Amino acid sequence: MIIRDILNLKGSTIFSIAPQGRVADAVETMVKNDIGSLVVMAEGKMDGMLTFREVLRGLDAQQGNLSDLPVSAVMVHEPLVCGLDDTSESVRDRMTQAHVRYVPVVDAGQLLGVISFHDIAKAAIKEASFENRLLKRYIKNWPEQGAEKGD
Repeated sequence: MIIRDILNLKGSTIFSIAPQGRVADAVETMVKNDIGSLVVMAEGKMDGMLTFREVLRGLDAQQGNLSDLPVSAVMVHEPLVCGLDDTSESVRDRMTQAHVRYVPVVDAGQLLGVISFHDIAKAAIKEASFENRLLKRYIKNWPEQGAEKGD
């Protein structure tokens, strides 16, 4: 399966925050929308990513006080990205190697959405389920060995 298919299934809604935004506001947005990441946008372009991992690092560094911590202080400045024609397997491998859970999807410099490791896993399950059904149908319709030989 390719990333284009996954993005079509999940939708391309992008939740974002500005680099000068407060981490506390980012947490509120993430909780309200039940999401684990925000794209950091500056002047209409992706400037980085903020995930719950960076929020936790900021929380630790600030000894539990996020009141005035800017997103730019904790965000990932150059996040791993993928393209529409990348395979889910290759993106999964890159995500695993880089130890990231969220990847922006970019095409010709344009941000189109964000996929998560969960989205990749759902796609893999859907694909495996389809292949499983095909194999079961094939096995069910397998000709008897005796019938092939004219027995």
